Amino acid sequence: MKQLMSAKGIFAISVVLLCALVPLISAALDNTYWPGVFMRAMIWAIAAISLNLILGYGGMVSFGHALFLGVGGYAVGILAYYEIDSGWIHLFAVLGSCAIIGLIVGAVSLRTRGVYFIMITMALSQMMYYLIISIDEYGSDDGLVIYNRSDFGLSFFSLDNPNTLYYTIFFCMLGALWLCARIVGSRFGNVIRGAASNETRMQAMGFPTYRYRLTCFVISGLICGLAGMLSANVESFISPDALHWTKSGELIFMVVLGGMATLFGPVAGALVFWLLSEFLPQLPEINGFRLGEHWHLIFGPFLLLVIIFFRRGIASLFEREGARP
Repeated sequence: MKQLMSAKGIFAISVVLLCALVPLISAALDNTYWPGVFMRAMIWAIAAISLNLILGYGGMVSFGHALFLGVGGYAVGILAYYEIDSGWIHLFAVLGSCAIIGLIVGAVSLRTRGVYFIMITMALSQMMYYLIISIDEYGSDDGLVIYNRSDFGLSFFSLDNPNTLYYTIFFCMLGALWLCARIVGSRFGNVIRGAASNETRMQAMGFPTYRYRLTCFVISGLICGLAGMLSANVESFISPDALHWTKSGELIFMVVLGGMATLFGPVAGALVFWLLSEFLPQLPEINGFRLGEHWHLIFGPFLLLVIIFFRRGIASLFEREGARP
């Protein structure tokens, strides 16, 4: 109860309530725009949560994490292209493909450290990006239109219903948060955090850190793949841009902005990132300079200020001074 009444607890509850109440508030105001914004923000929050698991807690700086976002989306898109609309088959394909690719990418990249790990994850992600572009059957760089959303065959559950789609994403985000909290607080999570701090010591204690880190990498990829599946259903479209390294960079921005190695930090980072990306392009023209078209000139310095003055991101604003980092 004390944790819930702390600043951090109030912050977390406020974020969850905001996401939960958006459809109700929008319906009362007869506004259909903001639920779409928050759906996309929550999808990216799920992807950011998955990245935070390996980046914030595991010390694995992956610059190719959007690979799983794209693979999850294309698993749905390619099946839908062949008129396979079963949501269960989509889910199985997403998790299966992300698990296999996660094992391959993790097995290769985790044998390196530092900048080499960063470059290998980015290189492997770019390889998949160019592979998708080279396949004309699936739209090449024009992308792939998805005409039917995933159908789970349940009369009371249809993703064609906007509210059902919204709250499916909402509960998937909560599920990702719960899973991340369980992993981090477990013996497995302690090994992952210990390996990030001092892998040699963990190995000397008898822990096979490579296996632990690889398992964590695959779990992270599965969560991100689920975000890709949800994104494909929201957008009814998937393109190779979802796999590009710049999307991985945006995910890192969200994690850093919200706070690495914090549970709700990536959610806050994703929400702030998306809200800024919606508001800043609408800024007025000043002395002939279209500020809205160059909103990154504002967002970039904002991110730098957060990093300089709030080393643990937005989440650090709600931590007690002197709290354990």
